[in-house]
Amino acid sequence: MYPELITLNLPVLAQFSINSFGVMMAIAFLAGYQVIRVELKRQGKDEQLAGDILLGALVGGILGAKIYYVLLNWPLTVQDPIGMLTSRSGLVWYGGLIGGALGVIWMLRRRGQNIAAMADVAAPGLALSYALGRVGCFLVGDDYGRPTDSWVGLAFPNGQPPSTAGNLRRGFGVDIPAEIPDSQVLSVYPTQLFETGISLVIFFVLWRLRFRDKRAGWLFSLWLVLAGCERLFVEFFRAKDDRFFGTLSLAQILSIGLIGLGAWLMSRLGSDTKAVSYTHLRA
Repeated sequence: MYPELITLNLPVLAQFSINSFGVMMAIAFLAGYQVIRVELKRQGKDEQLAGDILLGALVGGILGAKIYYVLLNWPLTVQDPIGMLTSRSGLVWYGGLIGGALGVIWMLRRRGQNIAAMADVAAPGLALSYALGRVGCFLVGDDYGRPTDSWVGLAFPNGQPPSTAGNLRRGFGVDIPAEIPDSQVLSVYPTQLFETGISLVIFFVLWRLRFRDKRAGWLFSLWLVLAGCERLFVEFFRAKDDRFFGTLSLAQILSIGLIGLGAWLMSRLGSDTKAVSYTHLRA
């Protein structure tokens, strides 16, 4: 794929590379910020709150994702703690979700904002940011799926790691016929693009439903359900070595929990008659 977009030879810094993953992460955060800012303006709220949400999500999300990764891979962390903490890899989404949520809550509480209402504002932006962030994963060639001979299969010869038979065997525990040599590059499911496509659909659904009369927190709860379903589905195609629960991976167990939490919140909020009407705010 395209792990490096541009490589510059600078007089002082010597060779300097611009990583495609970093560029897409920046685009993802900025796109989410813009969506949140537009929704705040529509609701007549302070647009500067979008900056607070962005900062909380950025700092808390990166810290949470990294902490989750080093704990999940504790044996490797013990062997090389500095390398595990400073490497580009290891930004696990569920850790980022938890850390980002805590960061945003802390920022909004400082501003005296209603957390549930602001969560609804952020929900479409979360879906869009996730969709764009997965494009970065595709460009650097990580988080791909299991080997496949179908027309959707793509090879990642320069992936992180390359989609060779050896890496899939040793790194992800994929059962590959013994006659295939370790050096052979295999076509795999491009699960990053699966996630991008589904998450874009989720974004458009949430963006449309934001006009509905609803209790504060309902739209965010719906995002929890849809995001959990998306990850639960895609994980069946992923090359993973953490299927500690039969055929289910750890991410799928967390996804089921996310779906259950979102569904419970929606049922509670849906039964409450004190709905918040945003109909009069339509453009």
